Amino acid sequence: MATRAPTAAARKPAAPKAKSGHKAPTQYIFEWQGKDRKGKAFSGELRAESQAEVNATLRKQGLTVVKLKKRRAARGRKITEKDIAYFTRQLSTMLKAGIPLLQSIDIIARGHANPNFTQLLSEIRFDIESGSSMAQAFRRHPRYFDTLYCNLIDAGEQGGILDALLERLSLYMEKTIALKSQIKSAMIYPIAVLTVAFAVTVILMIFVIPAFKGVFSSFGANLPAPTLAVIAMSDFFVDNWYLVIGAPVLAITLYLRGLKRSEKVQRASDRALLKLPIFGSLFRKAVIARWTRTLATMFAAGTPLVESMESVAGAAGNWVYYDATREIEQSVRIGTSLTNAMQATHVFDNMVLQMTQIGEESGALDNMLLKVAEFYEREVDDAVAAISSLIEPLIIVVLGILIGGMVVAMYLPIFKLGQVV
Repeated sequence: MATRAPTAAARKPAAPKAKSGHKAPTQYIFEWQGKDRKGKAFSGELRAESQAEVNATLRKQGLTVVKLKKRRAARGRKITEKDIAYFTRQLSTMLKAGIPLLQSIDIIARGHANPNFTQLLSEIRFDIESGSSMAQAFRRHPRYFDTLYCNLIDAGEQGGILDALLERLSLYMEKTIALKSQIKSAMIYPIAVLTVAFAVTVILMIFVIPAFKGVFSSFGANLPAPTLAVIAMSDFFVDNWYLVIGAPVLAITLYLRGLKRSEKVQRASDRALLKLPIFGSLFRKAVIARWTRTLATMFAAGTPLVESMESVAGAAGNWVYYDATREIEQSVRIGTSLTNAMQATHVFDNMVLQMTQIGEESGALDNMLLKVAEFYEREVDDAVAAISSLIEPLIIVVLGILIGGMVVAMYLPIFKLGQVV
């Protein structure tokens, strides 16, 4: 399971959400038919808030509306991190091209295939038109725009470098998404194979082996020890099938529920993940890569080091590094250097500490942290490739011993009978 950022609810009581005095009107799809000045017929669909807006839009195009039918915009899919990252990249490109902010948001909204995302951008545009800053408009949607995102937008607006920071932010989000995808790809295959192996084993134990047991009972001879062991296991499965199937399902359900609601479960899970054989090193490298890239992005935006730590702690994605970051924040606040503060937590490699020290001494901390992030991202790439090549033969061996062992145990009495005949 990929590591998760500790939720705000788990860290501390949720802060009051910023309230908006206005809410963007709901948009509808209008199917229209019209004619131009020469009487030529046209038809199409238009997304708008009211019939008056449709009439005004078509009138500007020299068309007179003949028939208009309103229907609510289709319900779209869930808004994902990829949607936000793609929007950030698009907005950065348009602002660099000199397109005004509101027009850029409107163009992206109208061209997006997801109605939910279009509605979100419409609400943001409406808030900005109503006098809110861009950062304030984003903060009203914490579900999609976290503290790091909003702080960088705020820094870009105040410094007049919004397009540059949006580009840096989009790069950060794309790298983070790619890192999460790599972790998931490394975990999905073994989990899927082991799940199928468990299902096959249960089917064999409950349905197949009892049939062999009925055949063996007519032999009138002592059965080999492996066969007796498998039959005993099969009897247990048949008598307690509800436990064999229900216990794992219940345990996984309770764990996932605890993972969402309990800070204790989250902390224990994150500590265990970092100690796992083979995968523990992969998780740790991924967390360090995300930690250093987040801090580099915040520092390059001009955010003071102490103020950056809250965003870095949440973006770390692991409670062990969240607590370490809070310790670093307190140490830096009283004048300790970043390198010494990081070293005191005992969760960072020597290479990370040395690069950080060089960055502090040379005044190029953001560049050094970025290089560390790139190094660990490459390490994750190599680790995923190595695990993929290692896990396949390992799973084949496990399945061979498990399934093959049961098959051989069931055929041993038949071989013995053949020798007697």
